[in-house]
Parts: sequence; C-alpha cells; structure tokens
Amino acid sequence: MKKLLFIFGFLSFIGCKTQNTTPTIVTKKPVQNTFFTVAFGSCDDQKIKNELWPVIDENHPSVWIWGGDNVYSDTEDMQFLKKNYEIQKQDAEYLKFIKDKIVLGTWDDHDFGVNDGGEEYPFKRESQQLFLDFLGTLKSDPERKRDGVYTAKTIAVNGNKVKIIVLDSRFFRTALTSATDSKKRFQPNAYGEGTVLGNAQWKWLEKELQNSDAQFNVIVSSIQFISNKHGFEAWGNFPHEVEKMEKLIISTKAKGTFIISGDRHIATFSSKKVSGLSYPLIDFTSSGLTHTYSSFSGEENPYVKGEVIKDINFGLLKFDFKNDKVIMEIRGKENALLQEYVQIYSGK
Repeated sequence: MKKLLFIFGFLSFIGCKTQNTTPTIVTKKPVQNTFFTVAFGSCDDQKIKNELWPVIDENHPSVWIWGGDNVYSDTEDMQFLKKNYEIQKQDAEYLKFIKDKIVLGTWDDHDFGVNDGGEEYPFKRESQQLFLDFLGTLKSDPERKRDGVYTAKTIAVNGNKVKIIVLDSRFFRTALTSATDSKKRFQPNAYGEGTVLGNAQWKWLEKELQNSDAQFNVIVSSIQFISNKHGFEAWGNFPHEVEKMEKLIISTKAKGTFIISGDRHIATFSSKKVSGLSYPLIDFTSSGLTHTYSSFSGEENPYVKGEVIKDINFGLLKFDFKNDKVIMEIRGKENALLQEYVQIYSGK
C-alpha cells in the first residue's frame, strides 16, 4: 500500500454568491461510514466481466460516478450502441450495486461513438439520448433538451454540501493537432485555437461555480486536466482552456475544488500549484474498471504524486466535513488500498 499525505490550509473566502438553482439532493451519511463517500471509475468494457461492483460496495458509497468509456462501442450504428448499453445496465451485480445510490456520469470517446472523437461525430445527438437512457435521466430533465451531457448536482449531507459538476469533453471539442514526435499521438494546439467545452458549456460552468455554496466542488472530466506531457488526449492539448479553467476556479472562489478524471487505463494523483489559488489543484485519475494499461512503464508528468497504478481500480472520495478534508483512495481487487492522498482545504 502506498500512502501520500498532503495537507495545505487556507483561509476560507467570504463573498456574495447568487442564488444556487442547481438541483439539491438531500441524503444522510450512512451509519457504517465515518465519512460521506463517493465512488467513481471509468473504462468498463461490456464484453469483460466487471468483478469490482461488490468490492466497491464494501465501502458504502452514497454516490457512483461514471467517468467515461462506460461501454466500448465505436460505431455509427445506434442500435449497436443501444445494445451495448443494455448489456452493461442489465448486469446483475451492477443493478444490485446502484440500488439506493445516486448515479451520475459523463461519457468519453468509446461510448460517445468514435475513438478520440469530438464535435465532428455525426450521431452525437442520438448517442447523447442513449447515454442519458443508460443513466436513467428523466425525459423531462434539461439534459434531454440541450446539446451535451454536462450536468450538476448539489448533495446535502447533514447540513453540509458537496457539489458534483459533470463536464462533457466530447460534444463540443474541436480538432486536435497530430504530434510531430512519432512517439506521441497529439501535441498542443496553437495557443487560443479550439475548445474543449464550447461557449455554452463554459458559461454554464462559470455560473455553477459562482453560485456554489458547497464546502467541496468536484469537477468531473473524462480526460485528464493536469497531466499534459504524455501525448494522448488531455486538456493540455488546449493550453488556453487549461488557463481559462484555472482562472475560473480562482475568480469564482468556489470552495474545495478539485478534478476527477478517467480515460488513461491507469490511476494516479496529479497536484499543481496554481498562482492565485490558495490550495493545490488536484486531478485524481481512476481508470479502468475492467482492463488497464498493463504494459505501462512510465511517462513524463511533472505533477505526479506517488506511483502510477496499472492494476484494475476504482476511486473513492471520502469527505470529512468536520475537518474540511478529502481522503482520496485508489482501490483495486479485494478492496486493496493501492494508494492514498489526503487534502485539507481550510485551516481551523
């Protein structure tokens, strides 16, 4: 077991917030658990038996977040995509696992419909509806009527709040730049060229952060935000968008903000000191649930904390409201704790 401890105190910002109109789900902390626990994971191939559902459930999470690549179905055949979602959703252990849990999530390229795909995918609107069917989104919900699968939910827990902000890094994402380095797939676009989120989603995100009265704000991104040297898909391929996000987190003063991500078939913690932000920005990557990058032998990441995990894995977020602390855990088979990272977001 590898453990990391990073404690950073800061004085809480006090400022005016506009009224929060994000749906709030009221729940109670399970009696079995000292913390309010959220579990997440990504990269779940419907053709491979997911053995982790009972193991994840041992941790008594109140929320499950799909981090993308929730099925593997690169296709323009919507009936084929629908069938693959049905295979996943009808898994008996999954159905047992999600009972009485809040289920949220985003998609990535393989459930979106095309590897490394973005705005150019011709069936993105049809695919969106199938994804929302998979999550059980009501036909009357706003996500059904707008482009993109982004959404936000505030969860009230015994007088405390966690806000989960789910981004869509596929529907609006513009073209990538092929790398001139033969060892990499992509390289950063010219500064200012292209977008990850698109204008409407950026405006929505600003409001969600500005209006948040939560003690913790979790931003869900299917692709990694901080690690930017590996040459695969990442926010780092749009450096101006990275800068925009960092400035937004600072300017909105949203408390305890961090990022969770998937995609990479590895699990890792990345931490970045951002000028103007009074705590380090964390990107916690958990991937994959059924298969991983087993031949991983290392890559450049100046922000990595601890070791990169290449076993099948899932992520846990344990919120300690009393101490303004989040315990982040990478766990694997038999519920083994593979690595831990602790972040305190305010001083007492």
